[in-house]
Amino acid sequence: MTTNRQWLINGNPRGRALEMTDFKYHESELTPLADGQVRVKVEHLSFEPSQKGQLEVIAGYSSGASVGDVMSARGIGEIVESRADGAEVGAKVLGLLGWQEYATVSAKSLEIVPDDKFLTARLGPLGSQGLTAYFGLLHVGKPRPGDMVVVSGAAGAVGSVVGQIAKISGCKTVGTAGGPEKCAWLKAEAGYDAAIDYKTDKVKAKLKEHCPDGINVFFDNVGGPVLNDVLARIAPRARVVICGGISRYEQETLPAGPANYFNVVFRQAIIEGFLLSGYEREHAVALDRLMGWIESGQLIYKEDIQEGFDNIPATLKRLFTGANFGKQLLRI
Repeated sequence: MTTNRQWLINGNPRGRALEMTDFKYHESELTPLADGQVRVKVEHLSFEPSQKGQLEVIAGYSSGASVGDVMSARGIGEIVESRADGAEVGAKVLGLLGWQEYATVSAKSLEIVPDDKFLTARLGPLGSQGLTAYFGLLHVGKPRPGDMVVVSGAAGAVGSVVGQIAKISGCKTVGTAGGPEKCAWLKAEAGYDAAIDYKTDKVKAKLKEHCPDGINVFFDNVGGPVLNDVLARIAPRARVVICGGISRYEQETLPAGPANYFNVVFRQAIIEGFLLSGYEREHAVALDRLMGWIESGQLIYKEDIQEGFDNIPATLKRLFTGANFGKQLLRI
């Protein structure tokens, strides 16, 4: 174990789609550990749309990086060498491991996790995606029993959890997703009352059909035309949670604001942007509730697991074409 395979940042895709040339394959020599460090053999990597921001080197919720840096990513792996107290060889850990076979990091930056059936779920519904859904919906969206909750990107890692928490909270739910397979899964498995295929359905007409009394809470992961259509249907005192905007991630010139934005005034609604940071003190309680819902069968989740180190860049691209179905992971 002397060579470490890595994928480095090699381009700036701001305003355009990701290309394979934005990443560069590299091999480096592993160096001896310093005190407090561990060597982790990376086993699973997590993928989120915000990772594109690393390459764009812009301010935002994904920290900018530089050409030549190892592409950063959360992952799960196994400690294979250790010079840190309490970090034993063989332990499973979670943290920022990056696009590489071996991560040499401070043990303090990692979380030791149980090697159980929920191992990879800690990169999804029991990780940042589940926490994003939990706090974004319950603390910002503030759903009440009987509310109509609409979620865009509803078959994704965040959206699928949002809809199920809304159902647990006694709400009616409508989700938008791309393709009949995803829409069928939303209704049959994730418990959504209705699903709208934004690729083939007339979204505005379907919202009128499924939400005749208006939309009380909109959890937006997409932005663009769907956001505009939802704003036309919001109920009085509606809460609009802006969590993501994947429709704009590959545009160089940002589109004008939604044409229906002034309905926020007429309906005395609230639009609030949301980031997960700031809720750290409440993570433990949220994770306990999420785990309880999973174990009781009230919350299900779907993982899209790609395979192989060479396939890492292509797996990130899947997020921007809608190819992923569920939480996007890769097993090295």
